[in-house]
Amino acid sequence: MLWRLAPMIYGPTVLFGLGEGAVIPLIPVLASELGADVPMAALVASALVVGQLCGNIPAGWAVARIGERATMALGGGIALAGVVGLIVAPSLPVLTASVLLIGFCAAAFGLARHSFMTTRVPLSFRARALSLLGGSFRLGMFVGPFIAAGLLAIFGDEHAAVWFFGVCLVATVALVLLGPDPETTITGRTPADDGRDREDTGEAVTGSIGTHAPTGVIRTMWRNRGVLSRLGLAAASLSAVRSARQVVLPLWGVSIGLDAQTIALVVGISGAIDFALFYASGQVMDRFGRLWAALPAMVLMGTGFLALSLTHDLDEAAMWFAMFAAVLGVGNGLSSGILLTLGADVAPQSEPAAFLGSWRTLTDAGGAVAPLLVSAIAAVFSLSIATAAMGVVGLVGAGAFLRWVPRFVPRR
Repeated sequence: MLWRLAPMIYGPTVLFGLGEGAVIPLIPVLASELGADVPMAALVASALVVGQLCGNIPAGWAVARIGERATMALGGGIALAGVVGLIVAPSLPVLTASVLLIGFCAAAFGLARHSFMTTRVPLSFRARALSLLGGSFRLGMFVGPFIAAGLLAIFGDEHAAVWFFGVCLVATVALVLLGPDPETTITGRTPADDGRDREDTGEAVTGSIGTHAPTGVIRTMWRNRGVLSRLGLAAASLSAVRSARQVVLPLWGVSIGLDAQTIALVVGISGAIDFALFYASGQVMDRFGRLWAALPAMVLMGTGFLALSLTHDLDEAAMWFAMFAAVLGVGNGLSSGILLTLGADVAPQSEPAAFLGSWRTLTDAGGAVAPLLVSAIAAVFSLSIATAAMGVVGLVGAGAFLRWVPRFVPRR
């Protein structure tokens, strides 16, 4: 049944990712056309991450109250207002508000499908299904910039990519509203997720498992503070290392004197390796357990950053840059779907949305803080030290996964 509904389950994520991926590279360009300098353009672009961070908890509330389908349709409609704002924005504040709104709605899309998978996908292939969900979004973000480049070549106007995003949103809302609803078609909940196969730690780490009374977001966070403050922080460290990779690699290429084309090629190859491995991560987690994907991913990225930090002044710095960029791509690819899967594993199965809103807020916060941390350390010390610091974060996160995954995640 799940595979027959795959277009409905994964289609909205692919469409939203395609549109967002086409627009993201052009947000600084749109800001500069309205008079923004480089720091201001970066601030406008960062509003997307801030919007997503702020939207997770309200999205969890909406999914718990009105369901996944209605939340996605509402999010798509509100995101269309953000697209209109991008097209007609007369000033930087309006443009920033539009970007913030789109990020807010992206949280609704991500959490709605995450909640659906948590309650409907059996534990035996949960990781593969969630890795496919993460891969669907990665596909959109990977292909979207190429679509934007093609539209720019044809129309010569940055707003063509924004119009494309609008078309993707209309198609997404139509697919959600007119297609079969997976939420009602698949009514069963996942067996073996009632907490009986967890280690008995003496703590109520999943709150409302086995109950069906509505629980507020704040109460859910308090009930699940044990898992959020332990495994949640480990997950946030993974999100931070992932986000740092996107910042450090381009900066490193510039710092060692490479031209823009070479940097783009190296980063693109790293991204291609990352994308190629997204399903392998789910296979590993389902067959051998969550740690067998989380631990190698964090160790690879942690040691990759540490090793890269030692190569800045070497004669073959460009070769080492390309090699460790590939290592980071492998590590990031092996981590595909881990945050989604761990969140689903520890969420209360009776009403996961409120918990997942808190979980995703925590992991998104890790991703949002990492670029700021890299910038601050690089400004005070050097890029090499900032890169090494992210390597330390990766290895500490690996230790945290090793400590907390066996304690909180269901055993096979």
